[in-house]
Amino acid sequence: MTILFIGLGAMGEPMARNIARTADVLLYDVNAEAATRLAEDIGVSALDTLDVLPDSVDTVVLMVPNSRIVESLLVEDAKLLNKLPAGSLIIDMSSSEPGSTAELAKRASSRSVAYIDAPVSGGVAKAKTGELAVMVGATPESLQRARPILDAVAGSVHHVGGPGAGDAAKALNNLLSATNIAAAAEILTAATRFGIAPEAMLGVINASTGRSQATEVKYPAFVLSGSFASGFGMDLMLKDLAIAKSLTSGAGLDTPVTDAAGTIANASREYAGTPPDHTEIVRYYENANDVLVRA
Repeated sequence: MTILFIGLGAMGEPMARNIARTADVLLYDVNAEAATRLAEDIGVSALDTLDVLPDSVDTVVLMVPNSRIVESLLVEDAKLLNKLPAGSLIIDMSSSEPGSTAELAKRASSRSVAYIDAPVSGGVAKAKTGELAVMVGATPESLQRARPILDAVAGSVHHVGGPGAGDAAKALNNLLSATNIAAAAEILTAATRFGIAPEAMLGVINASTGRSQATEVKYPAFVLSGSFASGFGMDLMLKDLAIAKSLTSGAGLDTPVTDAAGTIANASREYAGTPPDHTEIVRYYENANDVLVRA
């Protein structure tokens, strides 16, 4: 089995490195120089083009920004789905739209190609250590085939349903993550105005029932430091929030808390730096309240 890994950005690069430790890998990225550089570094090969695939390729792993690019690669421009032999496997580890994923899975099945969505959570740090959380939408049989690849990048693998379910779970998780960041910003704003230093209040939260991954990891490392360099872009977060909103609205659900967080996240884009990081939601509160929520 040869794996074609497509998408060597901040997350894709360390994921490709980890997979290459246990399997034969070919690399491809729109930035050909980046693909060549990584290939030389880890001792594998890179493709300049997707016009013709080597006969050995029977698995494709995608780690690209959105569904439009996935669709372009598989059925529109590169037409990889037509180039893969029957019995191949496609693993989309991007944060894609569930509806698009379900449709692509049907098209793949019609060509006897297995398709799973396996978006990840954990950021660049977990991508480097191979400890990502992976949310999988797949048939049990497809998951079993993909498991060695997923295990190379994952600390935990969660099978949540059929094709599209992994992407839905990822979007909903990121909506909760954004809500936690926004809620913590409100609390730290109030504490600071009351005269409690942000780092002191954060210590209380993280020793108490209000703690979350946002307060335990993101605030100490990327907010109080003022670095806003988590490695996960704000625009990618906003894309995930739009997917989550589409899911909740389509189901006719009343979700006022997370709706408010989504509104704040979109409004915070105005105050973000370049490139904008998702932790910069905090800047919205700093500007609205004239309070610095940083140590």
